[in-house]
Amino acid sequence: MNNIKVIIPAFNEEASIGLVIQEIPKIVKEVIVVSNNSTDATEAAAKKAGATVLNENRKGYGYACLKGMEYIAKSQEQPDIIVFLDGDYSDYPEELTKVIAPILEDDIDLVIGARKKALREPNSMTPQQVFGNWLATTLMKLFFNAKFTDLGPFRAIKYHKLLALEMVDKTYGWTVEMQLKALKKNLSYVEVPVHYKNRIGVSKVSGTVKGSVMAGVKILGWIFKYSFK
Repeated sequence: MNNIKVIIPAFNEEASIGLVIQEIPKIVKEVIVVSNNSTDATEAAAKKAGATVLNENRKGYGYACLKGMEYIAKSQEQPDIIVFLDGDYSDYPEELTKVIAPILEDDIDLVIGARKKALREPNSMTPQQVFGNWLATTLMKLFFNAKFTDLGPFRAIKYHKLLALEMVDKTYGWTVEMQLKALKKNLSYVEVPVHYKNRIGVSKVSGTVKGSVMAGVKILGWIFKYSFK
């Protein structure tokens, strides 16, 4: 499994995107940055750093991820592993080797980078993010006996398993949809503790009341939808 591609959704991340790309380990075959209707120099900075740059004008984290997957599906060489990573520099890109290790060494299908409290910088996650993660993972444990502790965006999955999930969420529910469908399809999964730091710039989701509420509604909606299927 030596063909690894990274998808990075990015909305106005010109100050951070270059740093993220530069710190991604060289084992990655291709870094795909999906500019989600950015109005700054995100695209130029990503290209300068060596990434493949796509544009998705429809705003939404899921829309950006789906755009990256659409591009990969049309590529001549299909990857073995897809890694999703945020463009705000809150994750440590060099930890990608740690995130993909369970797939390479133990044949695990899905790996979530879990932002454990001990490894987080102070205030790097807002109170609403911490509570939202706790609530979502507690409900998944209650309804599905899941062992997830986080909905962290830094994650790796076997490409053919990702396709089998038939992802559809266009906005805030992308991460929880993936985890719920992985549970439903009995994919093997583990969490790997990752470091997490204060992002560059202001979060477009957790940094606003509207974004936090909408994300919470979407996440809970997915959980209850699958709980009663």
